[in-house]
Amino acid sequence: MALYQLSSDDLTFPNPQLALDNPNGLLAIGGDLSSTRLINAYKLGIFPWFNPEEPILWWSPNPRGVITPAEFKLNRSTKKSIKRSNFSFTVNQAFSDVIQNCAKLRVKEGTWISDEMISAYTKLHEEKYAHSIEVWQNDKLVGGLYGIGLGALFCGESMFHLATDASKAAFWQLCELAKKFGIQLIDCQMQNSHLQTLGIYEIERNDFLTISAELQQASISSDVWHKRQLKYEW
Repeated sequence: MALYQLSSDDLTFPNPQLALDNPNGLLAIGGDLSSTRLINAYKLGIFPWFNPEEPILWWSPNPRGVITPAEFKLNRSTKKSIKRSNFSFTVNQAFSDVIQNCAKLRVKEGTWISDEMISAYTKLHEEKYAHSIEVWQNDKLVGGLYGIGLGALFCGESMFHLATDASKAAFWQLCELAKKFGIQLIDCQMQNSHLQTLGIYEIERNDFLTISAELQQASISSDVWHKRQLKYEW
């Protein structure tokens, strides 16, 4: 099966079911990171992932790592750790700082969050597609995550922590927010051992694409992504 070459003037994508088996999910190469192309991609279950020195690569892996908000899990020791940490949480208050931290903390392992990606997702944030959850400790940003909101679907991109369990706390608050406002599924792209401990599981790509298309059409309150501090109960 051939890898599809995207042209600069064509914003469409091939059927994600045509993605390669090896490497898993690689579908297309080229194009750009314009807001229109990125949103077209996410709507089809496709996302960009590439090293800074590479051309843009587009992926739709099979199976897909997902979680419904109610299935998010924190073990007892992690809950105690978060409570002791005296974290506070906000929505969309420091998107730029969150994505910059996500990039910095992955430099050693090789980050895909290049300056080009940061610029593209910051523009999506300004256009109210990309959102962040922030974790604060003594007025310092110590954790967070960001992703794309499409109706009742949230497509997670990356998270970071500078304090123990701060990224888990951000994920927990995302799930609490999702339950409150009707977001029904969080796309985690690909499962790993860390995500698995939080309740992330895998489904077939075809099932994900069907569910994703339905959830994107769901109407949820715009209040979900208003800038504010989150209140929570233990």
